[in-house]
Amino acid sequence: LTYHNTVVGANGQRQAMFLESQSGLAEQILRNFDLSEQDSALVISSSGCNTVSIEMAQLFRQRGIRVVVLVSLDYCRASTSRSPAGDKLVDHADLVLDTGAPVGDAMVTIPGLQTPVCPGSTVGGAMVVNAIKAACASRLVAAGGMPPVLTASCLAGEDRSRELFEAAYDEHARRLARLFEGLGLES
Repeated sequence: LTYHNTVVGANGQRQAMFLESQSGLAEQILRNFDLSEQDSALVISSSGCNTVSIEMAQLFRQRGIRVVVLVSLDYCRASTSRSPAGDKLVDHADLVLDTGAPVGDAMVTIPGLQTPVCPGSTVGGAMVVNAIKAACASRLVAAGGMPPVLTASCLAGEDRSRELFEAAYDEHARRLARLFEGLGLES
């Protein structure tokens, strides 16, 4: 819900934490995309208890879209839902992936500091997402396709690296365009 480029001020953490509990926002977000049952969704929330992520998963499933959720299962189990219905993100998932982060998503205890610090969901989430990317690339190659991959110039050479970068973003734009082509049209 935020780019986190400014932690305080406009579009900062305070606003993001307010927005994530607003019922109805997920519906407004999804109005921006022409989704179909061919699509799938990855919904990420460390606690799995905030309204927008729960409603987003619910709406995806209502549209026949498979939903994968990435949460800290321990944190989710220990937390109270902020959803008006009292449900949690895992209740609307076709598949649940666990970041392995502890309750409260803080991993380091510092003597003299009352509460622990350092979220584990960031590391665990990045590992899970990168494992998904590797598995997808492996499946695409096994099926005879080539996934668009960004490769550093020290591995592929300056020209080839730039070519791969441009091709990946061109393909991304082509695929993204499909998400908007049916918007505003009557069915």
